[in-house]
Amino acid sequence: MDYRKEIEAYMEEHKQEMIDDICELCRINSEKQPYKEGMPYGEGINTALAAALSMAEKYGFSINNYDAYVGTADLNDGEKCLDILAHLDVVPAGEGWKVTEPFEPVVKDGKLYGRGTADDKGPAVAALYAMRAVKELGIPVTKNVRLLLGTDEECGSSDIPHYYAVEEEAPMTFSPDAAFPVVNTEKGALKGHFTAEWEKVETLPRLCSVHAGLKVNVLPGKAEAVIQGLEREVLEQAAETTEKKTGVTFEMDYWDHTDAENDTFIKVTAIGKGGHAAEPEEANNALTGLIAFINILPLCETGATKALKALEELIPHGDIYGEHLGVAMEDELSGKLTLVFSMLEVTETGLDGWFDSRCPVCATDENVRQTAKKNMEAKGIHFLTESMRPPHHVDGNSQFIKTLLAAYEEYTGRKGECQSMGGGTYVHNLKNGVAFGASMPETDNRMHGADEFAIVDELVTSAKIFAQVIAELCR
Repeated sequence: MDYRKEIEAYMEEHKQEMIDDICELCRINSEKQPYKEGMPYGEGINTALAAALSMAEKYGFSINNYDAYVGTADLNDGEKCLDILAHLDVVPAGEGWKVTEPFEPVVKDGKLYGRGTADDKGPAVAALYAMRAVKELGIPVTKNVRLLLGTDEECGSSDIPHYYAVEEEAPMTFSPDAAFPVVNTEKGALKGHFTAEWEKVETLPRLCSVHAGLKVNVLPGKAEAVIQGLEREVLEQAAETTEKKTGVTFEMDYWDHTDAENDTFIKVTAIGKGGHAAEPEEANNALTGLIAFINILPLCETGATKALKALEELIPHGDIYGEHLGVAMEDELSGKLTLVFSMLEVTETGLDGWFDSRCPVCATDENVRQTAKKNMEAKGIHFLTESMRPPHHVDGNSQFIKTLLAAYEEYTGRKGECQSMGGGTYVHNLKNGVAFGASMPETDNRMHGADEFAIVDELVTSAKIFAQVIAELCR
């Protein structure tokens, strides 16, 4: 039976009430905080979880609290069928907010601004209202849908293993923590950690240090090195040559160490374009540009210079697909493997570095991690990483996925199709889990930035779609 007319009317009638409930949760600062007894992620997230569970109970749902790691709300006591996995924790507020303060949600020009409005309190409440609609409209469902409210998605998802240690996965799970239509394929990940050591050498000219990178999953837009004992003209010529080759620019800061000839220290800052490790095509790596610059300088041969030459052979500037490391691969489902050299610290006696690789469905430990280890260690680089996160894929031809896409198409009039992504979502480790909503494909919600927002009409549409999915899957 088609329940669209009733679902549409219900959501429009309860639109303001849903926005009010989202605002109630978004006024709570639920950033991860230090552990307190009975509060594994701190007081703020515990307050948010209690508020969300109280809200669900008020609307007649059976609730449960799993040691303050995960809260749940059940539509009925029927057979386990569908889980909707959302989260109540948020990233830090950060700076630069202009429309409103981070935890003072406000609607302006059809957008609901505030930290968590899009990621992921707004979608969580939209899912709750979908369950309300099914319940209060009396849509006949015999199987259960459970809303899972997680509390640690932004900082490692340690809440999820705690829940699944005592509960089985539902036959189907979706997380409204991405964008429509459906993300059914997520690349795997290899966080490659490597080191090298050598004896200190003070012969001039020499490389003293390198510093680059903030996080392993962030492509560095800036990188720095300190060099001693080279003339200005030599450095500037090398910078010009490297800039033409890489597009990375260089700034120099000179200061004299002693009055001796050629005893000048130079701080070199390489400037590229930073970005997310999952999207290296959109950026320009300052670190690999800096290494290319250093490697054409007439420096004395040391352990540091040998190691940097080896690293350039393994991960040269512009090689974002792992070709030189020997791990390049591609498949139709998830595209090419990508690889970003993201962090490096070089001292007078050693280096410590990281790369971030997003690996397609065809990737395995043998053809990615073990291959990277073999090729790095063949050049004297010690590879430390002992495991990788495998790729995740759910069959796009399953009835589950077809139902999600059909509901999306019905309520939006858009074509629904499966998508892949380089990043991982909350459902990455669930056998039959996908990301589904809660924004339209073209919407940039500024999820982790200042003035995060959700479009009100998209939240309402999401609730309608979710209600239709529940009616179809749980009948």
